[in-house]
Amino acid sequence: MLHIVNKSPFHTNSLGSCLRMAQAGSALLLIEDGVYAAAIGTAAESRIQQAMTSLKVYALKPDVDARGLGGKLAQGIELVDYGGFVDLTLEYTTVQSWL
Repeated sequence: MLHIVNKSPFHTNSLGSCLRMAQAGSALLLIEDGVYAAAIGTAAESRIQQAMTSLKVYALKPDVDARGLGGKLAQGIELVDYGGFVDLTLEYTTVQSWL
């Protein structure tokens, strides 16, 4: 399953809910303000690091760049462009957006 989180982990609990429900082998794509969860030095960074032990974690590069986070993401986050976003939706048969 591909889980998509678009809300900041500092304003909603979407990321927390997602991580509680996501099963090993799934993927997490951070988009829009959700990319703040992958930033180094934030309260959410340890949650993302823990998630990467069982999930593939991606961030949408245009959203990372728009928020000035280029080069400031936790190690192991894979950046994807819009084409990569589409590829992920095709790779995973089920997509869950966490609003």
